[in-house]
Amino acid sequence: MDTDLAQKSVSAALSGNWEEAIKLNLQILKISPKDVDALNRLARAYAEHCNMRKAKDACEKVLKIDPFNSIAAKALVKWKGLRSSSGKQNSGALVDDFLEEPGKTKIISLMHLGDVKTINELDSGDEVKLDTHSHRVSVNTYDGKYLGRLPDDLSARLRTMINSGNEYKTFVKCINPQDVKVFIKETKSTTDVPSFPSEKIEYTSFTPPELVQKNDMDMGTYEEEG
Repeated sequence: MDTDLAQKSVSAALSGNWEEAIKLNLQILKISPKDVDALNRLARAYAEHCNMRKAKDACEKVLKIDPFNSIAAKALVKWKGLRSSSGKQNSGALVDDFLEEPGKTKIISLMHLGDVKTINELDSGDEVKLDTHSHRVSVNTYDGKYLGRLPDDLSARLRTMINSGNEYKTFVKCINPQDVKVFIKETKSTTDVPSFPSEKIEYTSFTPPELVQKNDMDMGTYEEEG
């Protein structure tokens, strides 16, 4: 196995550059066709690139070489359960979709999460959608399955923005049954007001008690000397 190529393929995956990850793992497999680690990485890259057929094929190749490979087995079970009606947006996220822009993008953890089964069907990079209600904004799959909702302050802001004509794309950033983070990106704005204004950090001065005591003692000494 070419360790340099393997490291580059891992780096590409970590940075979300799935096209590069696919290219690098295919290069490894030309040299070592039975490299199960490369095949597993290739399967994941294909899945993130929304090519589920090739992702499953890569997993099946792993299991032919190593029938007890748990990574491939679990992935294949999960992906075989996915149908076109599962609510996944097939276009998937491109690397550019995750570029952060001040005022136009935000990563947020959802509140009041939905059904665990629905959450487990999702992958990082899946596109989901915002649904506005009278007092909240929920995040749903494209076939209407509820995933969670935005915090109240952000919901109030985005409801106003959406009602004024703003448009947004939303992707799953990272996911587990206890925490679902989504990446929201403004794609159309009808005003000059930023969708996600920079958060101001207010610093409260704090003087340690021992320093206060020392200062008082120093002041007393100074007054006595005066």
